[in-house]
Amino acid sequence: MLADVTQTTETSVRGDGARPGSRPARRGPRIHRAWLVAAVTFVTIIGGAAFASLPGLLIDPLHDEFAWSRGEIGLAVSINMALYGLTAPFAAALMDRFGIRRVVVSALSLVAAGALLSVWMTASWQLMLYWGLLVGLGTGSMALAFSATVTNRWFVARRGLVTGILTAAGASGQLVFLPLCAWIVDEHGWRPASVTVALAALAVVPFVWLLLRDHPADVGLAPYGGEFTPRPEPARGAAARAVRVLLDAARTGPFWLLAGSFAICGASTNGLIRTHFVPSAHDHGMPVTAAASLLAVIGVFDVVGTIASGWLTDRFEARRLLAVYYALRGVSLLFLPMLLAPGVHVPMIFFIVFYGLDWVATVPPTLALCREHYGADSAIVFGWVLASHQVGAAVVAFLGGVARDVFGSYDVVWYASGGLCAAAALMALVIRRGGREAEPAA
Repeated sequence: MLADVTQTTETSVRGDGARPGSRPARRGPRIHRAWLVAAVTFVTIIGGAAFASLPGLLIDPLHDEFAWSRGEIGLAVSINMALYGLTAPFAAALMDRFGIRRVVVSALSLVAAGALLSVWMTASWQLMLYWGLLVGLGTGSMALAFSATVTNRWFVARRGLVTGILTAAGASGQLVFLPLCAWIVDEHGWRPASVTVALAALAVVPFVWLLLRDHPADVGLAPYGGEFTPRPEPARGAAARAVRVLLDAARTGPFWLLAGSFAICGASTNGLIRTHFVPSAHDHGMPVTAAASLLAVIGVFDVVGTIASGWLTDRFEARRLLAVYYALRGVSLLFLPMLLAPGVHVPMIFFIVFYGLDWVATVPPTLALCREHYGADSAIVFGWVLASHQVGAAVVAFLGGVARDVFGSYDVVWYASGGLCAAAALMALVIRRGGREAEPAA
């Protein structure tokens, strides 16, 4: 509705407490600038997420060309996923220190460099360096902590909805790039696909630099649905702050429950389906392009499910939503080994649609629980929770490849992941209620 994107009054708080040089709020445009910032963030995440489409597509081509084991390739993917998560909390603190634009432009450049350098690799250690280290650091700096920082600074109202929309950007990137990269790999080989990813990352740099703004006060506005606050001084000691927030959060029970359940979330999505679904389907005779298209369909319904989850998070208790999401995901994984076949049939389509709706529906309620328990530090706490998500993904990305090498099948991985999701549902249910809703983050 128009009311959802219209800020009718901007409140100036220019008083004795205002910082020198801060600008008073002015009446905003009919469409609040926060929505433009959210749109640029959405496009940026899509560009940075292009790399996430590649690992599952390249396992077989790299295995065939270089005779690297699936475990070696899975190790490179696991390094990428672990760094993606471990970088996130520091990236959130660096955004407070140096600004969102500088951090994101640097991150996009790292992704492009890693993707381009991989074209000339000849040894598995180079795969781990380019895919694992460079791309991992780059994508980690644009992880969900980026979305959390933008949401906390620019929005007071509609935070759950915006979180859902920005989280869906990663799925939208998968929707755009998976079929394209699958076709490129099939027709032209894996190297042109890697170059495509690099170009996608570089293409969004001008949008970030020209249109993204670090804080509403930079353009004299209040955050959407809130009151004007001057831009704070840059936060120094970014790394120390990230560690300090972790140590404080680690003394609380909800942090470990959120981190544990989100680790299982990462294991059962990025680590399992995104990395191993295509080669597993190919093992059963399904063409790579068909399997990649099914992953792209997951991306379609991921967008719907994540936005819907954001809407639900604004209205229902977050921990109960999480329990439902994890329980349903676990049940679906137990049925997957029976659905894999050379062709695409109706039960498989049903699984893909269902899994897409549930893919990252966990993010809005998880972020809401971080805000509820950790207030103004919630973006950094969520960064650490996201780190656990990626560590879980990294472990399964590696062990899934090892299991395929050892057992000749992925079945044991599907069943084990289904059991883990049941544990995550129980962990979500025992998270206690919090009492610190976030202030607008600095």
